[in-house]
Amino acid sequence: MALGKGFSRKRFLAFLALLGPGIITASVDNDAGGITTYSLAGAHYGYALLWSLIPITVALIVIQEMAARMGAVSGKGLADLIRENFGIKITFYLMVALFFTNLGNTMAEFAGWAAAMEIFGVRRYLSLPIGAFVVWWLVVKGTYKAVEKIFLVASAIYLTYVISALLSRPPWGKVLQQMAIPEVRWDPPFLMLLIALVGTTIAPWMQFYLQSAVVEKGIQPKDYRATFWDVVLGSVVTYVVALCIIVACAGTLYKHHIQIEDAKDAALALAPLAGKYASALFALGLANASLFSASILPLATSYYVCEGMGWEGGVNKSFREAPQFFWIYTVLIVLGAGIILFPQVPLVPIMYLSQVLNGILLPLVLLFMLSLVNNREIMGEYVNSRGYNVIAWSVSLVMILLTVLLAFSTFLS
Repeated sequence: MALGKGFSRKRFLAFLALLGPGIITASVDNDAGGITTYSLAGAHYGYALLWSLIPITVALIVIQEMAARMGAVSGKGLADLIRENFGIKITFYLMVALFFTNLGNTMAEFAGWAAAMEIFGVRRYLSLPIGAFVVWWLVVKGTYKAVEKIFLVASAIYLTYVISALLSRPPWGKVLQQMAIPEVRWDPPFLMLLIALVGTTIAPWMQFYLQSAVVEKGIQPKDYRATFWDVVLGSVVTYVVALCIIVACAGTLYKHHIQIEDAKDAALALAPLAGKYASALFALGLANASLFSASILPLATSYYVCEGMGWEGGVNKSFREAPQFFWIYTVLIVLGAGIILFPQVPLVPIMYLSQVLNGILLPLVLLFMLSLVNNREIMGEYVNSRGYNVIAWSVSLVMILLTVLLAFSTFLS
């Protein structure tokens, strides 16, 4: 799985050419719901949950690598493989569950976009239609190469959170200590936040999008080394951004006992504590993440629903060639942005609970992935190693256990 010896200029240029699916998919992890979840973790529990990011990132690398490898070896998307190996009935119910989960996620993205633009003085009745049109036009009228370049630029803007964390001047010694020493509490809010952290970092839709993107980019097994490092680099960037968001909020909001409900509250509260620049950068990151993710999430949904149902799909297709693909994309954007226009819609529960639902659905998706990636008829010599299986099965079992504990502790409360 490594690049091996002789990492030449030619190999480096090949890596740059294949760069994209891993970084883009992992970056979308830090979407409006993710930023809200990380902000809540820092503001409500300080540095106590930092330790969880390390095993979550290891699991993210393993799971994303499995999806990318299946795409490169099989030449098919994840939903396509599920339909072929488990039947249309199971695939249909899985697609329905994921569709409505992603509708909630898409609403969360547009809620984050509206909230961020309100910080800059733009009302949602103006920002939402403009944002929805931009993301729709980008994918419907663009090509895969053009869209990918724009997404890579959007991924770079996440560095604003690194600056925000530095401006908050946290006690780095304590940060390192909390990263190394696990702290677990058994009350429902803590468990729910832990599930949300896993759900927002390793969302089910990501595996479908990454595998489809690898297929559409035309990556072959011979090119796979570069794609492997693309996945690793994307996962590490996700870890750094998540860490910086928690640190920025823990070093300011938690320290001053300031409770927040969403990422907008976090951005506004940073101004008197860490300075207007930290606040503005936090808000800019939220706006970028929300619009970026509002493009990717409906796109991921269109990919896996069309694959699961056996319909044509792909950014390089025209509306006439793949009507179902582009209609699903359009409907999700219209609904996601349109529902958020209503002022009485509870934005915070939508943004937070969508991440919890991601965490609950993740084990189900992993069970399908593990069955497929260990099938020699599909993967040949590229089946999972024993170590990969141990990590992936552990993630599934931990998520099931956390969900049961959450239900049990909530019932007892």
